[in-house]
Amino acid sequence: MIGRLAIALMWLLHGLPLAWQGALGSLLGGIVRRVNRERRHVTDTNLRLCFPALGDAQRQALARRHFALFGRSAVERGILWWAPAARIRRLVRVEGLEHLDALRGTPAILLAPHFVGLDMGWTRLCLERDMVTMYARLKSPAFDRAFLAGRRRFGDQRLFSRQEGLRPLLAELRAGRPCYYLPDMDYGARDAAFVPFFGVPAATVTALSRLARIAGARVLPVVTRREAGGYVTVIGAPWENFPSGDDAADAARMNAEIERAIVAGDAAQYLWSHKRFKTRPPGEKAVY
Repeated sequence: MIGRLAIALMWLLHGLPLAWQGALGSLLGGIVRRVNRERRHVTDTNLRLCFPALGDAQRQALARRHFALFGRSAVERGILWWAPAARIRRLVRVEGLEHLDALRGTPAILLAPHFVGLDMGWTRLCLERDMVTMYARLKSPAFDRAFLAGRRRFGDQRLFSRQEGLRPLLAELRAGRPCYYLPDMDYGARDAAFVPFFGVPAATVTALSRLARIAGARVLPVVTRREAGGYVTVIGAPWENFPSGDDAADAARMNAEIERAIVAGDAAQYLWSHKRFKTRPPGEKAVY
């Protein structure tokens, strides 16, 4: 019931001007930060571990901005689900599409870290290409259906759950669909390597290099950031010498590239409320 009410509210708000949605989303984010003690604790812990040189006041300001941006992205998701394509094209501009164009006929993996504009980037690129991705099923059936429908709105998009494994995704990748891949979360120690993320050992899945090797795919970084008046999705040039043949080294390179993307822009736009360091190396204490 709560899920359906939230979806109905998103539908009612999706036609509002972006500035109004932004204000409501920022307010929502502030409320979530105050009432959700667990997510506040996770965010504060992540920022303390990743930015030890910052003072408490600086980290708290960064955390407040993160929750405000997260709230905005949640409210603005209604635009992705129901607004016409023309509005989405105006809202999200794309840079670097020529890097993907140059790989026509070659399998391509778009490495998309968890910035708050992640879904904005997916939907905007769906207006340019038919793609494939993986998703995590949501606990709320209503939200799960809404997310899937929203992500399939434009073109012929293929989405597979993590429970279905990599095989169907690999088949689509080999068939020529760019893969929008999101591997920068803690999925446990299985098929992962403990490599640094901001100097802290983090369980990092090694599937990116395996997918690239098996499919003969090139890896292109793609980051979607909020900017004045909307968002920008930036596709970078394909990585050279990847995969290297060393899965752990490739996972470490991926984390290093994501670090650079975070500090190069507004660091608050990364998903700091995720338990990125939940899985610890043997013998280490929990951090949350």
